[in-house]
Amino acid sequence: MDESRHISSGAGAVSRKLVPPPALCGFLLLLALVFSVSYAVGAAAGPVAPGMHGTGTSRGAGGSGGGGGTDDMGDMHGGGH
Repeated sequence: MDESRHISSGAGAVSRKLVPPPALCGFLLLLALVFSVSYAVGAAAGPVAPGMHGTGTSRGAGGSGGGGGTDDMGDMHGGGH
């Protein structure tokens, strides 16, 4: 009877080696779900820092849409000079 336990069919042994463990599949699925939800929440919340603009907007005639140009720092004073 011990001999029957050690004999395995060739097709069954090969398919078991190629399939990843169910815990790994579940973890990857959960990871993808968490990243998808966090991306959706971030997209719905929009920019959180003041003065941040999307790449599609422009500020005035010479403004760059991403982060602003020298106009944004016009009223800052240099310290220690």
